[in-house]
Amino acid sequence: MTEEAFALKEFLDEKAEKYNRPLFTETDPVQVPRQFIQKENIEIAAFLTATISWGSRPAIIKNALRLMALMDNRPYEFIMNAAPSDFEILKPFVHRTFNGDDCIYFAQSLKNIYEKQGGLQPVFVNGFKKGNSIKAALQHFHNLFFELPGERTRKHVANVERGASAKRLNMFLRWMIRNDNKGVDFGLWQGIPTSALMLPLDVHTGNVARKLGLLSRKQNDWKAVEEVTESLRKFDPEDPVKYDFALFGLGIFEKF
Repeated sequence: MTEEAFALKEFLDEKAEKYNRPLFTETDPVQVPRQFIQKENIEIAAFLTATISWGSRPAIIKNALRLMALMDNRPYEFIMNAAPSDFEILKPFVHRTFNGDDCIYFAQSLKNIYEKQGGLQPVFVNGFKKGNSIKAALQHFHNLFFELPGERTRKHVANVERGASAKRLNMFLRWMIRNDNKGVDFGLWQGIPTSALMLPLDVHTGNVARKLGLLSRKQNDWKAVEEVTESLRKFDPEDPVKYDFALFGLGIFEKF
């Protein structure tokens, strides 16, 4: 590692340490699943919250909490016990272009996944095993999630086969898999190593990564995710996405 690269690593390590702590959750959507204890409630709340994580962060948190309230703050029990007519209670929900029809489809698809596949964790783990990569896990999930008819809702689930960056799904996987006991990520899932995780690339992390010379690709697509994550693996091959905290914090809080 060159002297310049080592200095950059030290800088990013410092920023990751600064933002990867419980104080971070006070303004982050991860606070929504953090109110639950049961594994299934956590992962369903995390998945639904990640799904609507675009736009204003206060609006994301407000709407995610509203969605949990519509399910009596017991999302797993609600989804598993709901009769077809019970899902209609979700009809009024809206977050930007994600509307009640999308919300109902998500709930019904999650019910299908928990009943037929044993839950979200087995779906992602089995997909990962197919190709030994997060890309394979994401594509396997996409295929199973749309076992039910739901053409309108496809736009709300990233398809990495078409080059999507899958920012929200990668954030969800970071929440579920990283286990560093810092009080932000949950570390609930076994079967996918932290070293395999991919950066949840968005406008902020992408811009900071380019300014730091970690990313040359101009589009925020899957190829950019692969490039920037590979750059971060040079600094920490076992936990490259810990630098998500550094890049995001620099972009959002420090206007780097």
